[in-house]
Formats: sequence, structure tokens, C-alpha cells
Amino acid sequence: MSVEVISFGCRLNLAEGEAIRASAAQEDDLIIINSCAVTAEAERQARQAIRQAAKRRPEARIMVTGCAAETNGGAFLAMAEVSGLVANRLKSDAKNYVAPAQAGASAGDTHLGVLQAPAFAGATVALPAISGANHARAFIEVQNGCDHRCTFCIIPYGRGESRSIPAGAVIDAVKAAVDRGQQEVILTGVDLTSYGPDLPGSPSLGSLVERILTHVPALQRLRLSSLDCIEIDERLFDLVTNEPRLMPHLHLSLQSGDDMILKRMKRRHSRGEAVSLVQRIKAARPEIALGADLIAGFPTETEAMFEGSLALLDDCDIVFGHIFPYSPRAGTPAARMPQVDRSVVKERAALLREKAAARKAAWLSNMVGTRQRVLIELDGQTGHAENFASVRLDQPIANGNMRGTMIDVRITASDGQILSGVPA
Repeated sequence: MSVEVISFGCRLNLAEGEAIRASAAQEDDLIIINSCAVTAEAERQARQAIRQAAKRRPEARIMVTGCAAETNGGAFLAMAEVSGLVANRLKSDAKNYVAPAQAGASAGDTHLGVLQAPAFAGATVALPAISGANHARAFIEVQNGCDHRCTFCIIPYGRGESRSIPAGAVIDAVKAAVDRGQQEVILTGVDLTSYGPDLPGSPSLGSLVERILTHVPALQRLRLSSLDCIEIDERLFDLVTNEPRLMPHLHLSLQSGDDMILKRMKRRHSRGEAVSLVQRIKAARPEIALGADLIAGFPTETEAMFEGSLALLDDCDIVFGHIFPYSPRAGTPAARMPQVDRSVVKERAALLREKAAARKAAWLSNMVGTRQRVLIELDGQTGHAENFASVRLDQPIANGNMRGTMIDVRITASDGQILSGVPA
């Protein structure tokens, strides 16, 4: 293996990782760490991966890119194992990884820990990053960067301002995924619902979805990655609740169930607006499954405020809870606010995870005895139902041609995390 890419973090980063791998395929003895900066733990994992990679392949050059290379590049350059950095905006261009790389070199003038948005202004994003070539589903980038400044979030400083990919390029990527046999596409971005204002005519995410469904009639399933609930307009709402090819699964960026904490986070929605949106969605399409991001232990969070987040799991009917203990990121406003004791943060995160797991287990249990349409992964044994429930076949499909296709599965059991069943 001459080129190895190790990616951390979001689906967009994973898609970019595959684009990096394809672009740098001709390089010799190269390891690229595609880092994430969303939490301190993500950075720690990247540093650990660097040390492990150096031991495993001591002859290889190690280059670091991704959000953490922008926001804390100095920490990576200080590592003896690292040959250099590549700025996020330049990560997909193979020439930035060309040997020889001088130790301590930096392609693209990363900010080395200084929190200012990188210079993406005027950059043309012509082609989306695509991942999933070895999976039954394809992840396709349609948007990058973020114009908002949530007080806990460091990602805008690693990604720059919001930039959208023209619909034509996205549609071509979706067609290519379908042509290679992938029947499901997931649209990804840093702030997906901000898609469009920077493009001619200011198209919306809803209009992009409509164009994809119109121009790629062979696409069976379309999903959306994380959405900002306050930016779901009526056009997108109508698609979410009425379009059968748009899967009945949404993931919302909620973050907290308390209005004061939401204000201190600089979120743009209230608790009541989130609950009202979910109630409208469920009334129009009852089978839809909802996921959400929630942060435990944000600075100044009291016990009563935390109880609001705990109750939000019920109030918004969350069955896929992504729970994050608050992680202070140096230079962000929240890091300067009065902090909650770390032991309390961990305890609250554990309580949220426990309740989220119980809700998911109950939801899965209610599907035992039902028939679910499942897209079988290339392993021939696992897949996802339309509502994104994970399904495992009790025995592999004998005919390998069924891999990557959709079959009806009769659900026979649940272990609280994954359903199991037999072809119906």
C-alpha cells in the first residue's frame, strides 16, 4: 500500500478522504491523516493515529489535512512524525502531497491555531466529493463551510464560509453513483440547509432535491444528512413529508432542549420551534424516524436546563440520539464561559445516551413482525431499512447477485441496536 488515507469525523470528511485517495493514488509511501476538529477527542485520535501509523510504516511520509490542520496546525507540525500540512481548501489536489515534503512544511498557509476563517472567498467548488464506492450507498457533497458562529463550534474556522456546488455537478455525481449500481444517495454538507444562496438564482436545498429526483429517475432512495431545523422551508417540508423516494428519516441539529442554553450557543431556533416542527412532520408522515445531535454539559447548564434536553428526546420522538459531552475548543466564545464540572458533563452525557438507547430499543422492538424494505450492503448480510434501522439477515443471501440490491425482509427479532430477519 503506497497511499493510505485515514479520515476522522463527519460524512463530508469521509467523502473528501476518498477523493484524496483517488487524487494522490500515484504517490509513493504516503499516509494522509484527514483530521477532524469538532472535539478535543477527535484531535487526540488523529494524533494517536499518526503515532501508530509511524510505527506501522516507518518508511512512509505522513501529511495532515482536514479541519484540525487548519485550527491547530502547530500541534501537528510539532510532532516529529509529521512531514507537513495541507490546507483544507487544497486537500483534494494531489500536487500538495508530492514528495519530497520538508518536515514542518505547510501547503496552503494553514492558520496554525489562530482562529480566523480560512480564505475560501472566491473559491470555485466545481465537483463534489463522493464516497461509498465500496458500499451500497453513496455520500455526495453538495455544500461546504458555514456562515454561522455557534459559540461552541470551531468548524467554521476550519472550513470557511458556506459554499454550494451547482446542481448540474451534483446531478452528474448522482447519475454516476446510480450507473455503478448504487441505489441510495446521501447528500452531505457542513450546513446542508444553507445550500444555494451563493449560486446564481439562489436555489434552495428543496429545489436541488426536486431536480435530482426529476433528472435521475432511476435513483431509488435519497437521504439528507444533518439539517438545521429552523432552515427547513415549506418546499423542503413538503418533500420530506410527501416524496416517497426521499427516505422517512431525518437527522436534526438540535443541540439543547433549553432556550437559555440555545441562546448562549447562538443557535437560531427555540425549543418550541423544534418541537412544533417535529409535530408537523410526524402528523404528515407518521412513519418518519428522527435523529438529533445533543450536547451535554454546555457552559452554565444547570440541572433544570439539562432536564430540558433529557425531555426533548421524548418531545421530539428521537430514536437516533447522537450525544456529545461538551468539549471546550480554545478560542471559541463558549470556552470563556463558566464551565460545568467535567464529571457532571460526563454524567449528563451518560444519562442522555442511556435514555436515547432505551428509546431506540423500544422503537426497534415495535418493528418485530413487520416487513421492511432493506438495501443490502455489499457484505450480503446487513443493510438499512427505509427508516434507517439497521437490519441483519439471519443467514447470508445465497445468491451473491442480491448484494447492493433491495429486498423485503420479515423482521424476527431485535437486540436493541439492530434488527434481524429473513427474506420475505
